[in-house]
Amino acid sequence: MKNFKGKVLFLDRSDINTDEIIPAKYLTENTKEDLKPFLLEDLELEGFNQKEDLRGAGVIITRENFGCGSSREHAPWALEVNGINLVLAVSFARIFRQNMYNCGMMAVELPQETIDSLFVRFSGKETFLETDMEKGIFIFRSGSDEVSVPFTNSGFDKELVEANGWVEFADSRY
Repeated sequence: MKNFKGKVLFLDRSDINTDEIIPAKYLTENTKEDLKPFLLEDLELEGFNQKEDLRGAGVIITRENFGCGSSREHAPWALEVNGINLVLAVSFARIFRQNMYNCGMMAVELPQETIDSLFVRFSGKETFLETDMEKGIFIFRSGSDEVSVPFTNSGFDKELVEANGWVEFADSRY
């Protein structure tokens, strides 16, 4: 199973599309590793510095409709190869969300109020997240400030995560 913890990158914008996650001009690259330096290269977000802000990030927290745009798997792959296996948002584009789980990663929807609260409490601070899969909670820490946030995944999504993605899941069943 992949790592679902790490430094949190707050992206305070809705409708971040797959072309901003990984620009289309890199879709001819041959390996996931080739995508690594281009993650969020075209993201337009005031104050965002791709090289600095991505360093050490393992989790993204963002707003609504993350992953809208085309249905390609390259967007989750670019996140994965950069060590980001968990995205938390109010909502996701349906195909992007499923592609995350198909890759053994998580795209977890949290209520608007919860996302707003996390932005107010932790954005702009060095914040880390740990995931307790068994209890279904995310634990956020920044200095001595800590909060736990419950989450749920469907049974099938859990199975995909535990199997490390669709291919491994299918191999174990068929």
